[in-house]
Amino acid sequence: MAPSTPLLTVRGSEGLYMVNGPPHFTESTVFPRVNIINVTNEGLLHSFDLPKAVCLEFSPKNTVLAMWQPYTTSKDGTAGIPNLQLYDVKTGTCLKSFIQKKMQNWCPSWSEDETLCARNVNNEVHFFENNNFNTIANKLHLQKINDFVLSPGPQPYKVAVYVPGSKGAPSFVRLYQYPNFAGPHAALANKSFFKADKVTMLWNKKATAVLVIASTDVDKTGASYYGEQTLHYIATNGESAVVQLPKNGPIYDVVWNSSSTEFCAVYGFMPAKATIFNLKCDPVFDFGTGPRNAAYYSPHGHILVLAGFGNLRGQMEVWDVKNYKLISKPVASDSTYFAWCPDGEHILTATCAPRLRVNNGYKIWHYTGAILHKYDVPSNAELWQVSWQPFLDGIFPAKTITYQAVPSEVPNEEPKVATAYRPPALRNKPVTNSKLHEEEPPQNMKPQSGNDKPLSKTALKNQRKHEAKKAAKQEARSDKSPDLAPTPAPQSTPRSTISQSMSGDPEIDKKIKNLKKKLKAIEQLKEQAATGKQLEKNQLEKIQKETALLQELEDLELGI
Repeated sequence: MAPSTPLLTVRGSEGLYMVNGPPHFTESTVFPRVNIINVTNEGLLHSFDLPKAVCLEFSPKNTVLAMWQPYTTSKDGTAGIPNLQLYDVKTGTCLKSFIQKKMQNWCPSWSEDETLCARNVNNEVHFFENNNFNTIANKLHLQKINDFVLSPGPQPYKVAVYVPGSKGAPSFVRLYQYPNFAGPHAALANKSFFKADKVTMLWNKKATAVLVIASTDVDKTGASYYGEQTLHYIATNGESAVVQLPKNGPIYDVVWNSSSTEFCAVYGFMPAKATIFNLKCDPVFDFGTGPRNAAYYSPHGHILVLAGFGNLRGQMEVWDVKNYKLISKPVASDSTYFAWCPDGEHILTATCAPRLRVNNGYKIWHYTGAILHKYDVPSNAELWQVSWQPFLDGIFPAKTITYQAVPSEVPNEEPKVATAYRPPALRNKPVTNSKLHEEEPPQNMKPQSGNDKPLSKTALKNQRKHEAKKAAKQEARSDKSPDLAPTPAPQSTPRSTISQSMSGDPEIDKKIKNLKKKLKAIEQLKEQAATGKQLEKNQLEKIQKETALLQELEDLELGI
């Protein structure tokens, strides 16, 4: 029996309603209050009169509904009433009420089978079993524990916990297997690091490793408005490493593939880079640079969308990550929300309030770039939230990727590309091909057959620049001496990352030789870092000087 089409829930000033998924897109009834709806027969199960409810979330198997209201105290200073309620969806009764003052991490975390549920309470993580919230089955106690994340998947359950550093002590993330929390050697893995005001912890689907994005609020070097970010890899077998990102700047997004064997990072000052890494933290494929700050793997893990939302124009790149081939480049202007449909074929983009209060609406796309359905909210109304109906893994089988755009009756209104401003004095003159940033093309980082090792991104980039400058120099010489035959441009030599030509000046040749020696040492340090070796501070500083050394070498070789 073929799976049903996922429904789309829409919430806004017009009400709460549902839309049938592709290919119909027809609406159903509007629901005026916080209700629980059985989408199988569209029957009303329960209604809760909670006018101050701000957040609500279902447990993974939809047996418990969690609701949170802002915490308030009475005028005389006495403690307020519990503001976090857990309801039995089947009976509508309240299973337990807690006081949860902060909205951050308000919702308890469940294992996928709901056997385990956990809450962060002061310096402890409290665990409940089988949705029995009257008895704490286990506790994980750590001083100043700030956050935790339960692993996905079946037993054995694992938990990652974060404790921020204080008084010169480093921050750390530890991995535990439930319920083994006691003793100095109970942790499966431990990773300590400085420069972390907050962290984001991301388990892979198989619960074998965690990626940790460590962030500081302020970059003391003054290089970034976003503070500083570093990316760490921690495996349950005890292995850990710092993921070396070859471009400086903020880390915008990191996502695991559902295969749990690779992850994609979007990072670096704009135009940002995007790179896929394997479990050894080695780069596998580099997507080059572009206007992007987010990445989204499809539910089956065979398609990756790189996108630039927020303060970017909404440009998307849809990639076949099995063959590293670009499928389409749609543009979803002013989008504030993106989500893959559970069928792995359709994409939802939306413009929602309060992030943007104009041009609210949503679009449903096919991944080949065609818009299949579009809804624009009236100018006097707002769209607050849209969400796909969730489905279990395996309900929708993966289909063969197509590169031909599917037919659509909805016109794809591509936004007009604004032309660069030109002063009046230059408007009737030829346009010079100058760019603020040099674009880097996509590059496969896997070793190619017949080569011992692929060229590094920096080496390839500088090799192209070096050859272009030499060709331009030769062309300039031939223009000045028309009677002389032009010297042929040097051929690309893949086996060498740096030109071997000498200037003829002993002092310059000596400088070139020393620079090559330093660059070779940096390449060796980068190889050691890629294998997971922890580098010293002075070694990391050497790596950061690579760009300046390459530029100095290039200038010497070109006689600048």
